[in-house]
Amino acid sequence: MARLLVVQNHGGGGPGRFGDWLVAQGVTLDVVHAYAGARLPRRAEHDGVLVLGGGYLPDDDVRAPWLAPTRALVAGAVDRGAPVFGICLGGQLLARVAGGEVRGRHGEPEVGSTPLTLRPEARADPLFRGLPERVTAVEHHVDAVTALPPGAAWLMTSERCPYQAFRVGERAWGVQFHPEAGAERVRSWDAGRLRARGLDPVELSRRAELDEPAAEAVWREVARRFAAVVTGS
Repeated sequence: MARLLVVQNHGGGGPGRFGDWLVAQGVTLDVVHAYAGARLPRRAEHDGVLVLGGGYLPDDDVRAPWLAPTRALVAGAVDRGAPVFGICLGGQLLARVAGGEVRGRHGEPEVGSTPLTLRPEARADPLFRGLPERVTAVEHHVDAVTALPPGAAWLMTSERCPYQAFRVGERAWGVQFHPEAGAERVRSWDAGRLRARGLDPVELSRRAELDEPAAEAVWREVARRFAAVVTGS
């Protein structure tokens, strides 16, 4: 059975439904709780790597010392052509490792269910081809990729953040959004903190609930396709 190394960067940021969909397709997840001090392998003996989100920049090694070995694992996976999927911080880390740029607190934040647009380059992509031209995903970020790695395929964009999804080489993908999170994640956010930022938690939850059925179907399909890449099926 194919095994995927999963790097978790904070306590509330597990693989969620994306992980469930991968498991349903025959992928075993080895989740490393790096934020809690669990050690990462020096070299991944897995069939692929999944790096999840977290409230850090990709090189925030003082606050998150496990990011340095995570970067090494991702770089090694890319070099040997192993499948990689990076979500939010994980996508930013892939961009940085491959020669792109990431900036903290760049542009306008995106919070809640966010409209995304498929780009023409996605038509030939193993994961994103044939998806709806417009779809939504949950977002919660203030940092962003500001330049893609050389030669990367630019797959999705949004109004506030251009680099929402990209591919490095043939089998490494990074996304800014959270395909593992649905409306329940939005409902779990601290209402007081949202209001302090000028956001309406009730409206954020309502929008996420309305968008979820269509979005869930899309990200389930992307997970199925990534599982096929990992398993070689």
